[in-house]
Amino acid sequence: MAEKYQSSGITVKLESPDDTLLIEAYGDGGFRLMDRRVEGSVFVRESGFFPFPVDSLAALTAADIDGALASHPMPEILIIGTGPDMALLPKELRLHLEQNNIGYDVMSTGAASRTYNVLTIEGRNVAAILLQVP
Repeated sequence: MAEKYQSSGITVKLESPDDTLLIEAYGDGGFRLMDRRVEGSVFVRESGFFPFPVDSLAALTAADIDGALASHPMPEILIIGTGPDMALLPKELRLHLEQNNIGYDVMSTGAASRTYNVLTIEGRNVAAILLQVP
């Protein structure tokens, strides 16, 4: 995986089948997926991506996570990108995920984007909540 740094964010280059939904770039308050710019935070699955109405970790709630997962099969792992820097989930969110048997990993949005791409290429059942990076 090679990264190309630009003034408008970071572009991620990966080799994959053309129909695989990958995060192509992130930064400047949004993402590029399927050659389209998406403003704000997103929820991403191999089957599609959806706007996610939370712009900071402090605003993330259990209801937001449940809402994103409700209309999709439960992923093997939920990756949560916390924005430009890695931050720990609040205790109430960790407990909610654990009590509902939702496997998760938390990292900066950049790391989460790259991890999502790698796991997707490997054929893993993965989902990602990616908070926007300014």
